[in-house]
Amino acid sequence: MALQPNNSQHEQQINAGILGRNIGHKFEETLTNIINNISWENNISPNKYCGNLFCGNPAKLLVEYIIEKENLVDIQNIKASWLGGLATSGKGSFLLDNNGNQITKSKSDILLQITTERETKIIGLSVKSCNTKSPTNAQLYFSTASAFAKLLRDNDITISQDAENAMKMFCGDNGFMPLQMIDVSNRLADHRRFFWEELPSNAKIELETLFTEHQNSITKLLLQKAYRNDDFAPTYLLHKTRKATNFEQTEIALYKIDELLDKSKSYATFVTKPYKIHKGTYKNDPNEHQAPRFGIVQMQRGGQKQHPTQLQFNLQAGYFYALAAQDLM
Repeated sequence: MALQPNNSQHEQQINAGILGRNIGHKFEETLTNIINNISWENNISPNKYCGNLFCGNPAKLLVEYIIEKENLVDIQNIKASWLGGLATSGKGSFLLDNNGNQITKSKSDILLQITTERETKIIGLSVKSCNTKSPTNAQLYFSTASAFAKLLRDNDITISQDAENAMKMFCGDNGFMPLQMIDVSNRLADHRRFFWEELPSNAKIELETLFTEHQNSITKLLLQKAYRNDDFAPTYLLHKTRKATNFEQTEIALYKIDELLDKSKSYATFVTKPYKIHKGTYKNDPNEHQAPRFGIVQMQRGGQKQHPTQLQFNLQAGYFYALAAQDLM
């Protein structure tokens, strides 16, 4: 459903978001087309990949990286299908799921079908694309507090109703806003949502324990399981790190997702980072607030005018550089 602008500034923000998404989709589609137009038999240079940051032709780097990680030999054919545009624009490859139904959305942006002399392997790939000179946050998951709680429960991670309600307070869901729950006549902070440090103590402790004890499992869900009944969840991540003027010299980060989970946990466990409000309606708020994060994942209230109460998880800007520096320590 298309967003309806509230004013000219909001319209510009919507158009900028659409443009950014379209540029990202174009990169995914270009990758898919290049992979399908290369004759891969006898065109692979294995056993040369060290680390996770590379610069070159991302299609070739990607395929060779996966082939080495999966220890595949005697490649006969590689077919790529583009799924990234299905959920947002209805554009992409026609594929059927395991029940014979057409795939209309998937957490995998590209699906690779790699055929060797012995087997055919299907591998899902999540693609993140940054198109600015410096890396920015990459959105990982965007939904409601209730949907996130359901995602956890559906995957055998227990979260109490009190903790779910605390997440609703953090997001400012209807019925859980400060202006509906407390006297806000002297409140300088946002009247529409509670901040992390304001959540009920027991629920906040439960959430912090949850993100600490289940960090890898939750991060994996955010990377792989946002859509129900997704038969082709990604097992690899390709992240275009910044704007590139030459496709043949594009900097990318490549990870097997299980590897990325371990790197993320080694990088950091659950912490909160202090910040202040410097603009907008509540720019006079003098309070220092706490932004929750775990590993390379940041969590925040969406705050967009069209969907202000959505819960948003992002990959930290430049996390791939931080993880590369960690590897050198």
